[in-house]
Amino acid sequence: MTAGDIMNSYLKIFSLLLCLAFVLVSAGCIGSDSNKDDQTGPSVTASAGNQQEPTRILVVYFSRTGEQYNVGEITEGNTAVVAGMIADKTGADVFEIIPAENRYPRTYDELLEAAQKEQDENARPKYLGKGPDLSDYDTIFIGAPVWWGDWPMIMYTYFENNKDGLAGKTLIPFSTHEGSGLSGFDSKLEAACPKSTVGKGLAVKGTDAQNDQENVKKAVDEWLSGLGFWKPETSDEKMCLNENTWSKTKYMFRKRHGL
Repeated sequence: MTAGDIMNSYLKIFSLLLCLAFVLVSAGCIGSDSNKDDQTGPSVTASAGNQQEPTRILVVYFSRTGEQYNVGEITEGNTAVVAGMIADKTGADVFEIIPAENRYPRTYDELLEAAQKEQDENARPKYLGKGPDLSDYDTIFIGAPVWWGDWPMIMYTYFENNKDGLAGKTLIPFSTHEGSGLSGFDSKLEAACPKSTVGKGLAVKGTDAQNDQENVKKAVDEWLSGLGFWKPETSDEKMCLNENTWSKTKYMFRKRHGL
């Protein structure tokens, strides 16, 4: 065998070794990618499985129609208007507190007298139905008109009837008024439901609820956004928030009911 034949044999062996090395490296790479895919799948599934459930929200409100201050005869109560806006933005369930007896006159002056009489007597008017099972909810928005600087007495009936169910919940008050603002709804709610957490409330003038609903919706959106219950999605919604006086609030957005 000549030197040239020996050299050719070495070259062939060397070529075979290179081919074998290439095959092994390629197989290793494919195996590595497969492992990555296997690891990625379960981690995504686990993450999805660990996502928090959407907060379950209820809006409870009492509202009156008939003759109201500065707006005349109305067919949808001031508080009902605001309650509807909250439910629309949060996807909340709604429970309206309806008196069991027709004890509230439609004329404004007579309604004032009836409300004053209930407060003087510390009355507990009955309402229709028991309301939804509160164990189904985490957060409850509670609203009513301000009557003589306080919650209407029928609301205390609801608080007392549901004292155990409201315990441990986050309660967020809202009011409609004609100058008295929130009127201590938050502190009175804390006193009535000491085992609950009371959040920042919202006060809306009744005349605005009837005659300036566009600006009321902006105020409601801004309030809900600041509380973390709503996130502006469209450019128009973001612009409305930026134009509002609370635009400096740091938004604590969370996923609520798919929003």
